[in-house]
Order: sequence, then structure tokens, then C-alpha cells
Amino acid sequence: MHYIWKEWKENIRGKGLWLALSIIVLISVSILFRSTALSFDKGYYVLLINLFDTIIYFIPILCLFIGAFSIFQEKEQKTLIMLLTKKDSYASFLLRKSLGLYAVVLIPILVWFFLYLLLLKFNFQLDMKAYFIFILAIVTLSLVFLQMGAAIGSFSSSRMQIIGYTIFVWFYFFFLHDFILLSFLPDVTHENVKLFSSLYFLNPLQSVRMFLETGMGVYSFGHMSRLLQAFMWTKPAFFLLFNLVFWLITSIITAIVFHRKEGFE
Repeated sequence: MHYIWKEWKENIRGKGLWLALSIIVLISVSILFRSTALSFDKGYYVLLINLFDTIIYFIPILCLFIGAFSIFQEKEQKTLIMLLTKKDSYASFLLRKSLGLYAVVLIPILVWFFLYLLLLKFNFQLDMKAYFIFILAIVTLSLVFLQMGAAIGSFSSSRMQIIGYTIFVWFYFFFLHDFILLSFLPDVTHENVKLFSSLYFLNPLQSVRMFLETGMGVYSFGHMSRLLQAFMWTKPAFFLLFNLVFWLITSIITAIVFHRKEGFE
């Protein structure tokens, strides 16, 4: 609880959290305004998909920056050194700091999307299951990239390094990951399609998108080819869960192994 309160006080004085929330609010309101002409019963799903497709470009990089600078600030202000001299391990610090980050970032987002649901009620026929799937997709995406950001902040020794690493991670998952897999696409067969599928859904953007769109009925698993059936060898929810666990654990281990005690070289 101490870390959550400390994190909240630090972020409320800064601009990063408010900038992120402002961008999300502006995007949400603009999408709602543009969707008022849609039908009362079907427009709801179109709005959620359009909102997700727009917001997915901003949440990862904003969470990366918030997570990275939050950790780096502890090193820069020498508070991390004081915490570690009290026989508190870096792993313990990182876990508590991460929980604080989750709470500080996710609570305002969840509050906003609760208010947003009230606005949607006046324009569309609501589907609470679809909205829950949408919220779960946003939360998963935020958790993954917040933890990646914390890892970046742990092993970075300057603010410029943080900016460079963050842009690279964002660029990799948005463009480079799929581009690399495309080069192997001609060699995909029934024997190795599960491996290809696992690598494809290792990208959190793809696993979250598939979970959202199948949950809302945009994609159906009926009438698929044998190769596509082998590609979707488990439910999208399991791909999402594996992705979340994998990247959280990988990011935490990376942060612990490669963390630097000083904010400067």
C-alpha cells in the first residue's frame, strides 16, 4: 500500500500519467462523436473495434514511458539506493513498484471507461460481455507494456537510453515482429504451423487483438481450412493468458538480472 500511495503522489505531480489519460479520453470521445450515425444495435461493436484499433497505437508507448521513467526516477533521485541498503532486495522492490504502477495507471483508465460506458448507454444497445472483453484487452495490454517499461528503466543508465529502447520496443511489436514472421510464411506447413502460431501470438498486440475480435464475434472459427485450424490450435483466451504471463515473467527477470544501481554512468 505504501508503494501505491508513493507512486500516486509521484505521478499526480508529473505530466506522464495525465498526458496518457488525456490522450485516451480525447480518442474515446472523438470515436464516440464519429460513431453517433451508426445503428443503435450494431454500432456498439463497430465503435469498440474502432476505438481499440486507434487506442492500441498509444497505450503501449505511453505505458512503456511511464514504467521506464518511474523506475529510473528512483535511481536518479537515489531513493533506490536507500531502499536497497535497508536489506530490501531489488526483486522485492521491483514487484512492489510494479504493483504500484499497475494501480496508479489502471485505476484512472478503468474509472474513465466506466464513465464512457454511461455515455454509450445513450447512443447504443449495450452488450456488457463485449465491453468486459474490451476492458480486459486494454488492461492486459497495459500490464504487459508497463512491465516492459519497468525493465527498460531498470537497465537504462540515461533518459536518452530509455527513449531509444522504448521506441525500439514499440517499433518491434508494431512492425518488425510481423515482418520477420512474414519471411518464414512460405515455409509454414502442417508440421510446424503450431510453432509459427506460437511465435505469432507471442506478440501481445496480436494475441490481444485476436482475443477481442473473436470475443465480439468479428471472427468465427467455423469453416476454417485445416491449416488455419492447426494455426488456431487453442482458444484465443489461452493465447492471451500465456502472452501475459510470459511477458510479465520475462520482463521481471530481465529487470532483476540487468538492473543498474545508478542512474548515471
